[in-house]
Amino acid sequence: MVAAGWRPTITATPDGASRYALASVARRWRVLALEITELDRRIKTILDDVAAPLVAVHGVGYDTAGQLLVTAGDNPHRLRHERSYAALCGSSPVQVSSGKTDRHRLNRGGDRHANSALWRIVIVRMTSHQPTKDYITRRTAEGRTKQEIIRCLKRYIAREVFPHINNVITPAADQPTPTDSQLAA
Repeated sequence: MVAAGWRPTITATPDGASRYALASVARRWRVLALEITELDRRIKTILDDVAAPLVAVHGVGYDTAGQLLVTAGDNPHRLRHERSYAALCGSSPVQVSSGKTDRHRLNRGGDRHANSALWRIVIVRMTSHQPTKDYITRRTAEGRTKQEIIRCLKRYIAREVFPHINNVITPAADQPTPTDSQLAA
C-alpha cells in the first residue's frame, strides 16, 4: 500500500494532515491484516486438530465450522439430540398454516450466526454438490419454492453436522467444572 510509506510532512495544511492520517491508517491496516492472517492460521490448525470430520463435510469451511462449534459450545447442556441443535441454530421447522395446507417456516429464534453459517453451507452445496442439485430439482418439480427448499436443506445440514459437533463438545461437557478451591490451588 503506497500510503503506508508516506513520510510525515507539515500537518498544519489540509494536504499534510490528510497525508499523515492516510499513512497512519494504512500502517494500522497492514498490522491488522498480518494479525488476521496469523489468527486465521491458528484457527485452522485448531479446527484441523479438534474437528477435522466436521471440516471435511462438503460445504463446511473453517469459518462456518468455527461458528457452529461456538454456538454448540456456548450451550452444551441444551444439546440432547439433533433436534435441539437445529432449534439452537434456528433451523427447526415451525408450522405456519392451519387447515388442509401443510406449510412451515424456519424458527426465528436461535443463534442467527449459526443460522447464517448453515445458509452459507446450503449455498455452497446448491452450486457444487450433485445430490443437493438433484434434491432441488425434485423438490422444485413438487412445487416447493426456493425459500422452502433452502429451509429443508438447512434442517438436513443441521442433522448431518450434529454428530460431528457432538463428538467435539461432549468430552468438554462431560468434564466436571473446577471448584473455586481447585482454581485457587
